[in-house]
Amino acid sequence: MIYNSLGAHLSAHEGTSMKREDDSGILQAALLGYQQQLEVINAKIAELKRRLGGRGAAPAGVAARSPQKKHRISPEGRARIAAAQRKRWAAAKKVNS
Repeated sequence: MIYNSLGAHLSAHEGTSMKREDDSGILQAALLGYQQQLEVINAKIAELKRRLGGRGAAPAGVAARSPQKKHRISPEGRARIAAAQRKRWAAAKKVNS
């Protein structure tokens, strides 16, 4: 194993100088490999979508949810919450003083 001055492990190629053409050849080979993997993954995704019956189809047995209305608090409800909070703060101030 090779270690640098800080004691960290170095790989076999770190610290050695590689020729530019070797580097670009390795990068081109890596690119080709990743492109082939991407093609395989895209084929699998397409197969899963086909089996689901199209894009965005919900699985069988799952009911579509209707959009829910946003819950709004009435002015009276806000006043009750504010009064309860003021009461809690007054009780906390009483304990601390």
